Amino acid sequence: MSKGHDANAAVSARPAKQQALKSSYVIKNWQIYSMIVPGLLFFVIFKYIPLAGSIIAFQNYTPFGGILGSKFVGLEHFVRLFSYPEFYRVLRNTLLISMYQLIFGFPAPLILALLLNEVRKVAMKRFMQTILYVPHFLSWVILGGMVMTLLSPDRGLVNHVLNSFGSDSVFFMQQPEYFRSIVVISGVWKEAGWGTIVYLAALTGVNPELYEAAEVDGAGKLRQVFSVTIPAIMPTIMVLLLLKIGHMLDLGFEQIYVLLNPLVRETGDILDTYIYEVGLLGGQYSYTTAIGLFKSVVGLILILGANAISKKTTGDSIY
Repeated sequence: MSKGHDANAAVSARPAKQQALKSSYVIKNWQIYSMIVPGLLFFVIFKYIPLAGSIIAFQNYTPFGGILGSKFVGLEHFVRLFSYPEFYRVLRNTLLISMYQLIFGFPAPLILALLLNEVRKVAMKRFMQTILYVPHFLSWVILGGMVMTLLSPDRGLVNHVLNSFGSDSVFFMQQPEYFRSIVVISGVWKEAGWGTIVYLAALTGVNPELYEAAEVDGAGKLRQVFSVTIPAIMPTIMVLLLLKIGHMLDLGFEQIYVLLNPLVRETGDILDTYIYEVGLLGGQYSYTTAIGLFKSVVGLILILGANAISKKTTGDSIY
């Protein structure tokens, strides 16, 4: 009986001992753990505390009354949201541009990384990486001006090439049918080079012996890419894809706002620009907060669903 009691006491004392060891380790290495404090403060101050402002979506908020003094109206703004025809046009534009970016923009950094990985001359590789990375560091104000200049019907390079082949100048920035393509292509131009960094880092972790074995089996470069490279970096691809899906409704305000004009508003107006015009310029804070809350809920549903599908089909997921 005493032996059993001693065994139970030893088992119960083990977690307490482990907890004491963990506490002593944290205290001993407090300098290392203190390095995460700025990151934690950033998320608490700028991400979690502002969540309390979501209550505005259920109020008739006025700046003079504040959150505590504004009238509570429940789901009134959400009813208005889904009964307003203009919202569905904006939502449709947002989803279409997001899908185009996902189909054409997401593979671009991967393809660039695979191509750069095959460049053997270090100087040439670094030069190409620099050229591809530079647009990322330019603001959309600068890059948007460059896009408009390139597509200008009078002095634009694109129309100059078309004129040299006998075609008439095309007013790209004034044609609604071209706007989505311009947004996707300019987005790839700006961000694809920067996105290759993640894939190049993942490619450095691929075991060279796998390529040697594939080469012995007679696999060419293209076969090695599909049989060795892509399967090896598939976890990285899936994580980035899931994060991209989670931001389907967050296209980015700057790019669209810089390129948008009244002639292409029918196909180019998205949720972010709609929130800016109706909420900030129109003063309808509660209504646009409801739109923002709707975006967050849809993004959460998309990332949870895509994560579950990815985990079941490929075994790779965010968590």
